[in-house]
Amino acid sequence: MAGLEVAVVTFPSAQILDVTGPLEVFSSASRLVPGAAYRTQVVSSTGGQVLASSGLSFGTTALRDVAEPVDTLVVAGGRDMDGACADEELLGHVRRLAGSARRTTSVCSGAFILAAGGLLDGRRATTHWAECQQLATEYPQVSVDDDAIYVRDGDVWTSAGVTAGIDLALAMVAEDHGARAAAAVARHLVVYLRRSGGQAQFSTMLAAQAAESEPVRDLLAWLPDHLTDDLSVPTLARRVHLSERQFSRVFKAEVDVTPSEHVEELRLEAACRLLETTSHAIDHISRTCGFGAPETMNRAFRRRLKTTPGDHRRHFGHLAAE
Repeated sequence: MAGLEVAVVTFPSAQILDVTGPLEVFSSASRLVPGAAYRTQVVSSTGGQVLASSGLSFGTTALRDVAEPVDTLVVAGGRDMDGACADEELLGHVRRLAGSARRTTSVCSGAFILAAGGLLDGRRATTHWAECQQLATEYPQVSVDDDAIYVRDGDVWTSAGVTAGIDLALAMVAEDHGARAAAAVARHLVVYLRRSGGQAQFSTMLAAQAAESEPVRDLLAWLPDHLTDDLSVPTLARRVHLSERQFSRVFKAEVDVTPSEHVEELRLEAACRLLETTSHAIDHISRTCGFGAPETMNRAFRRRLKTTPGDHRRHFGHLAAE
């Protein structure tokens, strides 16, 4: 599949990473993947220089000069969404290009532009977690998923905040050229192969970064690399030189879950990544992630994720299927 036109729609006060993240994925794929030839352009209502929210100015092509069809339409998000959503020329051209595009996508608050243009009516969608409620309130005809990294509903894809645009673009490269091609691009960009669309916007490790106590922060940084160790409360309490009771109280106050819950969440996230990106046997993954017996991991998946490891791999494990 070669020669795919990608148009990234932007506007004044757009977030620069919403624009450049997908661009880097597509341009890297064109260099690294045999047969891939994405032709990218950045477009805006009037063309010319656009000032991003970061203060960086960059050149764009006028939307009126973009010929149909484009293969992939990407709409960036940004700070002044009210202004962008009130730009009838912008909305009109987005609707025009979306009408013939193979897929229409948005990054972060770019979903508001798609919604304002009527392109999300009756569809599932997501946006940055801090703006999901606003999207649902302003556009009740849209079914908003407030926790997904990205959502695909037919030929319309929407993604969460900022760096999720990279996840989204990698998923599209995987669709076009296979998961191994996407993996090559991810390695080049030094990012995870992908966080699947079904994964939460807040990972366990990300949420834990809010901890204020230095011993707890150090422990949280240590845990992901030691999932097969004894991570019981008595062992962890000794590691931070606290009594079990004091450790449990401090940990719950800092992280908002119990130590045992946090450890299980870390192990689940690690298992999900391996199920999605490798063909390792489930019993091997169970041991590698510290669950021990596969039955223990299976119970954790059913209790917390309402699925099984096998079903998770079948739904998200594109790499393992190749």
